[in-house]
This record gives sequence, structure tokens and C-alpha cells, in this order.
Amino acid sequence: MPSNKVRARAHSWRRTGLALVLGLVMMGNANAQDANHPVIAGYGAIHPAQDLANLPDPSLRYRVAFEITRAASDNGQVNPALDRVARFINLLGAAGVRPDPGDIVVVMHGPATPSILRDAAYETRFHQANPNSGLIAKLQQAGVAIHVCSFALANQRIERDEVAKDVTIDLAAMVTLANLQLKGWALIL
Repeated sequence: MPSNKVRARAHSWRRTGLALVLGLVMMGNANAQDANHPVIAGYGAIHPAQDLANLPDPSLRYRVAFEITRAASDNGQVNPALDRVARFINLLGAAGVRPDPGDIVVVMHGPATPSILRDAAYETRFHQANPNSGLIAKLQQAGVAIHVCSFALANQRIERDEVAKDVTIDLAAMVTLANLQLKGWALIL
């Protein structure tokens, strides 16, 4: 059972996290669009809550790799795993945590790979604009590095010039994920 000191510290973090969320909303922070999207407008909705454990810790450096392998169930929808990355950024942002550029890394492979297509290539393949383009651009503006596996590109028959702007093409997702984890990144599947 946690000591009174540990419980008091946890309670203090909960109050601090809620105060930061409310402060962002009430102050009209220039980067805050609204309480549900404090960093990335329109994606990764969060909701204000109180009396919860394990809030973002401003004393930590968040270096996190997201492995994304699943595609949206419909080619006209945003990839839910990319939306989840936006939710993570919004959760951190609501608590006043801003990871350094490149500290959040998305590694795409498998069926998720077409999510990183340029609009023209996506339209050729799926007869509609890429619904992920706006979200990918906003994630990149928030400092998220987007990577894609070269083997996944080959398996999906995607050419290098069809990959969205500023998406890094890596040798293999498994190498990238191993490298990041060995260098201290936490992995979220």
C-alpha cells in the first residue's frame, strides 16, 4: 500500500494536471484550439477529467515510438492509429508537456503503409484524396517524425516519389523499432 507521502504526491499531480488543462482552455493559449484538441486541432480528441492516476509527468522526457500496422477499415477514413498519436500529443499538451521535435516517432508498415501516400498517389490507388494528409502534416508540425519501412513500400508497390513530404523511408521497420528501443524510446503498439 502506498505511503501517505506517495498518495499526497499523486494527488498533487492530479490537481496540477487538471489545473494545466483548465489553464490552457481559460487562458486561450495560442497553441490551444480547444479543450478537446489543445495541440492538434481536429484530431486526437481528449476530454478533461479529474481524480485520475498516471497523468503526464512534466519532469520526464517523453521519447516514444508508435508502431502502426493497421489501416483504417475504410480508405476514406483517417487511420485510427494516427489519430491515436494525435491523442497522445494532445494529452501531453494538456498537461503542459511538449516533447522535443523527433522525440515522438511513428513507424508505419504492413497494411497501414498506404496511409503515407501523397494525395495524387492515394487518389490514383483509391479514387479519393488521402484522408490522412492533414493529420500527417499536423503531426509533423507538432514535431512528430513519421517513418515508413522500405520493405512495406515494396510489398505495397509504392514508389519513393509517391511517399508524402517529409516522411522518412527506413530500411526496415524492425530495425528502426529495435534502434529506437535500444536508445531509450518507449514503444506503443
